[in-house]
Amino acid sequence: MFAKSFLGSGAVTAFNALRAFAINKLLAIFLPPAAFACVGQFMNLLTIGQATSSLALQNGWTSLTAQNLKNERQLLGVWRGGIRLTTFAGLFTFVAAVLFCFMAPLETLFPGMNTRLVQAAILFALPGIFATNIISICAAVMNGMGENRKWALINIVTSLWQVVWVAFFLYSGRLSVLSIIATQSIVAGVFAIQIAGKAGFSVKKIWSTAADIREPWLSYALMGLVPMVMTPVVLTVIRTSVAANFGQDAAGIWQSVLKVSDFLFMMMSAVLTVIILPKVSVQQTRQDFFKLFNPLLVRVMGISLVTVVILYLCRGFLVQILFSRAYMGAADYLFYQLVGDFFRAGGFSLALVLIARRETKKFLSVEIGSEIFLAVGSIVLMKFLEFNGPMAAYALENFLYFLVMFIVVRSLKWNTP
Repeated sequence: MFAKSFLGSGAVTAFNALRAFAINKLLAIFLPPAAFACVGQFMNLLTIGQATSSLALQNGWTSLTAQNLKNERQLLGVWRGGIRLTTFAGLFTFVAAVLFCFMAPLETLFPGMNTRLVQAAILFALPGIFATNIISICAAVMNGMGENRKWALINIVTSLWQVVWVAFFLYSGRLSVLSIIATQSIVAGVFAIQIAGKAGFSVKKIWSTAADIREPWLSYALMGLVPMVMTPVVLTVIRTSVAANFGQDAAGIWQSVLKVSDFLFMMMSAVLTVIILPKVSVQQTRQDFFKLFNPLLVRVMGISLVTVVILYLCRGFLVQILFSRAYMGAADYLFYQLVGDFFRAGGFSLALVLIARRETKKFLSVEIGSEIFLAVGSIVLMKFLEFNGPMAAYALENFLYFLVMFIVVRSLKWNTP
């Protein structure tokens, strides 16, 4: 069962990985390392916008859908509550983005780039963020409903379309590179709505119900929003520190090292969310849970170990394929980063348990502590290990995250025997 689910979700995730690879490769070909770092900065802003506008409820959409699938009235009420909260959050984000566009020191955040083009990209990003939220919500609901084919179709078509969009506008030169990144999801969002509607997830149907259940969403919002906002902020601090100590081109090399982790985590997290989250969301006894979860965790760690070893042995080829020869220096700094990626897969699996059980305080305590540790650790270790500092801090942070999460999950209290 694990192998079938892993291979099925893995095939879909492979399309997402190919999409990320193709877009990243196009950017690496067209952009020098310094400009590549600016694109990474812009994508961090997009991540913050997506987090605040969606309240980072993707895991909540999957978990609450799976929990209430047998009670249609309850399910529609939960869906309506989620849509209303997302709508309010989206309006707030759009206002904040417009203010940020004209008040933030963009010339400092994006050195060497035309400020007017950056402002245009931020404004273009608003409908792009809305479309990305639609896609993620529709896909998460299909996952929770067990509509794996529709979940797969949304992900595959979205991936293909984004590659076509970025490739066309990069080659045609009709939009700035930041505006291209900002708008890549718009058409795919319309497609996602159509597919989800065929499974019964339609705004018209949801809005027809009188129920409006919002209370369960609060925990998921906090558990999703805090790390989604903190992570890009921490990465911005690290990137700024790297640039200040080693130069803007070095920041681009660090960005490429980080991208390798992003590729790997994107694949692992997508697969694990599909396999683990719906299963651990179902009410069960402590004994049944660990009987289900322990073998899953062992398999995840085993697959993660094999993956990072292969990537390390092929690191030179990997960097050349993912980026270009201008980024070959990244291959020398992948060891610590991949060690961190090994523990990151296990830590994420354990974190999904806390998310499904709505252990908000425990989850946030570990998340906030780990993000602060990464920021401080990167700055401190740069003084001792120089450019290897951020990567070593990443490895240590993920090891401690896995260890703490393992202890927390084992010590959870259960209402059932």
